[in-house]
Amino acid sequence: MNQIIFNSISKNKINIQNSNQMPDKHNKNKTSNNKWYKITFIISAILAFIFIGIFIFRLYSNNQNEKLSKLLTESYSISTLYSNNINNYEVTPTDNSPFVIGIIKIDKINLNYSILSVSNNNLLDISVCRFAGPMPNEVGNLCIAGHNYVDYKFFSRLNELSKNDKISIYDLSGNKVDYVIYDIYEAKSDDTSCTFQNTNGLRIVTLVTCNNVNGKRLVIHAKEM
Repeated sequence: MNQIIFNSISKNKINIQNSNQMPDKHNKNKTSNNKWYKITFIISAILAFIFIGIFIFRLYSNNQNEKLSKLLTESYSISTLYSNNINNYEVTPTDNSPFVIGIIKIDKINLNYSILSVSNNNLLDISVCRFAGPMPNEVGNLCIAGHNYVDYKFFSRLNELSKNDKISIYDLSGNKVDYVIYDIYEAKSDDTSCTFQNTNGLRIVTLVTCNNVNGKRLVIHAKEM
């Protein structure tokens, strides 16, 4: 009888000890999880700050380039306003350095930018650029490239255009020629067929920008009205 009572008491002690140990294990697991959550939160916060910083810097850089582009456009307007005959002096630098050769305006999407004479990565950050074809409003196919930014600058709204929409080009003499869109399509990034120059004596403007979704190029052709 005493042995039975002793065994019962021993079992109760063991059960009490086990019940006392279980919260300790639970607390340790909880503490470990809390530490992991804190570490994850800190890492996520750091990555978020880095991403936000890069995004803000990119916006600032784009805004600065936008201001520079507007200054170039204003400079073009002033030069054509005060020049009785712009052809009286040489407008093409002999060292092939880039310069403003005209202005492109598309009222439907509120687009108004100076056109730079040559195209490279740095100049495309400043404004739209000629990458093939003649000078503005000359016979041939003037091809103009522009970036597609998320903040609706440069050529980011070309996808809103449709056939029969109007594009206006101002040349170095201040003359404006209106062009009507007759073809819109997408092409691979290595497809240069849009730069064709056999226009049968017509004046054509081609606008090209990238599609940020599929990596292709949006191409828009317009002919003189």
